[in-house]
Amino acid sequence: MRSYQVLFRTPEFTPLFAASAAHTAAQTVGGLALGTLVFRATDSPLLSAVSMFGPSLVQMLGATLLLSGADRLPPRTALTGISLAFAAGTAVMALPGLPIGAVFGVVLVLGLVASLGGGVRWGLLNEILAKDGYLLGRSVFNMMSGIAQITGYATGGVLVALLSPRASLLPAAALHLAAALVLRLGLTARPPRASGRPSVAETWRTNALLWSARPRRLTYLGLWIPNGLVVGCESLFVSYDPGAAGTLFACAALGMLAGDLTVGRLVPVAVRARLATPLLVLLAAPYLLFVLHPAVPVAAACAALASVGFGASLVQQERLMALTPDGLGGHALGLHSAGMLTLQGVSAALAGSVAQATSPARAMAFMALASLAVTLTLATAARRERTAPVPAPSGR
Repeated sequence: MRSYQVLFRTPEFTPLFAASAAHTAAQTVGGLALGTLVFRATDSPLLSAVSMFGPSLVQMLGATLLLSGADRLPPRTALTGISLAFAAGTAVMALPGLPIGAVFGVVLVLGLVASLGGGVRWGLLNEILAKDGYLLGRSVFNMMSGIAQITGYATGGVLVALLSPRASLLPAAALHLAAALVLRLGLTARPPRASGRPSVAETWRTNALLWSARPRRLTYLGLWIPNGLVVGCESLFVSYDPGAAGTLFACAALGMLAGDLTVGRLVPVAVRARLATPLLVLLAAPYLLFVLHPAVPVAAACAALASVGFGASLVQQERLMALTPDGLGGHALGLHSAGMLTLQGVSAALAGSVAQATSPARAMAFMALASLAVTLTLATAARRERTAPVPAPSGR
């Protein structure tokens, strides 16, 4: 499947795409408003970063408890429920006078709910599309995410300037509600992809199975850590320059859009398989320049260039699906999503802590250097894995 027209003619692809666009736009508008609200109230780069990426901190908790539901719950019901929960939680955070501690409580509850969403959504996408269409479909979703983030951050910046951070959360809640409506009306009532009831024991068993093979472990680590550390850089945009944070986020989203378009549509398959490590290097390297505290135009250009490297995740996801047993696609993709978001949340907290002790600019450079070190270490380990001799089978 190499045609966008074929994708959008596929039944259920368009409503899933539209609902995901509304969800992403809601998260960007709401995230910028929330980060600004917390920074104004606390003057803390750490708390501002955690408020925007805090839901990610509990993703791995959800992955260890709830993820078996990714293949064992009806997809339409699960996705609609998740969007409704986000609409309600975002509306609660907009309540006047709600203490910052209560805001963080809602943020963490929403993170636990979201831990199930990635597995259900991407497992359903894998089910809707033909086997050779998943990568192109996922690249379209990633491009949509870039466009929605550009629009969302630009709109969020205007709303925060014209209204207030709390008032700017209300449009985000409305977008989550719209996503729930599209999912309920646009998707069919499919049965779960796997039999049995969701349980903590089943979640642990499948996680252990997915983690048991070294090639899958290296792929998961490559999807989680370099990406997460660079998101730690992005989490400091508000404290780096509060007035230009929307611009920096929008430029980063534009770079991500360009990278996903190039990798998902333009690069030949034979070349694409070799691009993961170079793209991950590109993802981190431009943030080293932030140690010089560049002016906003240069900083925006660095953010856009770096985010082209997010296209590496498409290459890595394609490899992950090739290594995953049939019937576990939703769980495997959910584990990827939960682990990635968890590392993003941890990295946001780490970046905020470093910024508290030094400065946002120096913290960005530190996180970028750490991302480069992890990328090169994982690339070396993968190369050794490929060149290791295969042991001869034992005879009797």
